Amino acid sequence: MIEVTHLHKAFGKVQAVDDVSFIARDGQITGLLGPNGAGKTTTLRMLYTLMKPDRGSVKVDGIDAAIDPLGVRRRLGVLPDARGLYKRLSARENIDYFGRLQGLDTATRASRITELSAALDMGDILDRRTEGFSQGQRVKTAIARALIHGPTNVILDEPTNGLDVMATRAMRGFMRELKAQGHCVLFSSHIMQEVGALCDRIVVIARGRVVADESPEELRAQTGAASLEDAFVKIIGSEEGLAA
Repeated sequence: MIEVTHLHKAFGKVQAVDDVSFIARDGQITGLLGPNGAGKTTTLRMLYTLMKPDRGSVKVDGIDAAIDPLGVRRRLGVLPDARGLYKRLSARENIDYFGRLQGLDTATRASRITELSAALDMGDILDRRTEGFSQGQRVKTAIARALIHGPTNVILDEPTNGLDVMATRAMRGFMRELKAQGHCVLFSSHIMQEVGALCDRIVVIARGRVVADESPEELRAQTGAASLEDAFVKIIGSEEGLAA
């Protein structure tokens, strides 16, 4: 479980994150939504300890990121906005390297790579150098690398960005499988159809603040919107109007 409490982060005079609080629970998929510049990426970077908040706290499975950031990282699998593969290494070598960084022994790394390769359908690319990989192949490798240590919590930033239809369907199925296994899954996406199909709960951020934290059905009911996209536009529009 990921608990975010009263997070603040400013860059000079710009308040990027302004008192953000929410909970992403085990066995659920939580969507983090917002327009560009809303503070989503800054929030995610504080969650996986790449940035320190000015105020507030992040706890992962009860561990405070400010007190034990390494303990938090061990419990997180992160697909960041920048995939960052080592192009001269094969997919297997990329994944194995991160397993070594997590302190896994040789047998455990080999077993986990076999499991993840099967789950992500990577058999045909596992021993190819990642230079020249398609976007879908890069994403698969980056996710396998993030999950090599068996984390209980998974953060995915735009996991289907740039994927074709078949790769997108496979990724959605993989996310549902993570949920079924009891993982806490937090992901950011701009695709409303995807969010509506996957999420148990949706956290909407606008102007650095949480302006909604409900199930997809509750968001539609509260706004009187026929679709989740319309509900999102109404929520963001009312927030922008209040701030004007």
